[in-house]
Amino acid sequence: MWIVKSAVRPSKSEIEKYLTLWDSLENYRLQESSLKKLFTKTYPLNDDLDEVLIKVCALNDFYSTSIYYPVQVAKHIVSLQLDKKLMIKDPKVVNEIASVQVKKDKLINYYSFATKYCSHHHPTLFPIYDSYVDKLLMHFKKEDNFFEFKKADLKIYENFKNILEKFRIFYDLEDYDLKQIDKYLWQAGKEYFPRAY
Repeated sequence: MWIVKSAVRPSKSEIEKYLTLWDSLENYRLQESSLKKLFTKTYPLNDDLDEVLIKVCALNDFYSTSIYYPVQVAKHIVSLQLDKKLMIKDPKVVNEIASVQVKKDKLINYYSFATKYCSHHHPTLFPIYDSYVDKLLMHFKKEDNFFEFKKADLKIYENFKNILEKFRIFYDLEDYDLKQIDKYLWQAGKEYFPRAY
């Protein structure tokens, strides 16, 4: 793993620093507020293909999630009868959304997208997974051994949520909800593990 500078140990002051930074980033704030309106007010349900397709496309555009088969993804989401599962906040729904048959012989795992889709329905209950979060969690596991897990566990959503809870407890960050932890992990991960273009 390549780190440009040494990652600062997670703490309340680090969380506050990144939450303040997040609030200063107009593009992210506006994207998040528009997605919140789309997912919770305009089209809160997931039983209409047109509405789900709009949500898939908006999320894909804002987050660059590389969904090249948005219609198939939207059809898949509608087929899952998602609303009951989201209402009971079932974490298994993320992995159900992620696995999409886009062609007869092609199955794609859209795990990061699925975490984002669920998170925009319930931000504090469905934290977002992405490569920056993955890298930072693996880094602090190696540095501080905050919890015993394998990299593959991060791609099983129930395990991922449990790892984040252990992270919160270990670093005494229980005053922050999972959405706030997510904002911190994503920004810090992006800073410490920048993509080489």
